[in-house]
Amino acid sequence: MSEPEIRLMEEADLAEVVAIEKEAITPPWSEQAFRESLGLEHTILLAAIQDGQVAGYCVCYQSFEEGEITNVAVKKELRGQGIAGKLLEKLCSYGKERGLERYILEVRADNEPAIHLYERSGFTRVGIRKGFYEQPVEDAVIMVKG
Repeated sequence: MSEPEIRLMEEADLAEVVAIEKEAITPPWSEQAFRESLGLEHTILLAAIQDGQVAGYCVCYQSFEEGEITNVAVKKELRGQGIAGKLLEKLCSYGKERGLERYILEVRADNEPAIHLYERSGFTRVGIRKGFYEQPVEDAVIMVKG
């Protein structure tokens, strides 16, 4: 397998992105939600392309100097290869160019692999949002970097 190329997401990526979203996120975003986000000036949507296919992606909304990371997902069979870490690294370098100084995200409290990924990427736990997630109802760990 080749090293993934991390680049801005394109409309042509959406079908593969939505397929990954459906296996990774509950409840998943629709293709329309991704399409609408692609067209917004204050969003950063990145795709990891490996061997000609979307291997993973991330979504970040910019509000002044803060970025809210809403989605990070990698194809199930490609997890554990560092793709999500590379996406976050590229997001932070791209965000810096756009003036982002701080990032915030929520992650399911029982998603230890993701929490460890974020910690390795420089995020720290700063709080809990009780009952934040639905399907199933679960607390969220709030994490911040910057």
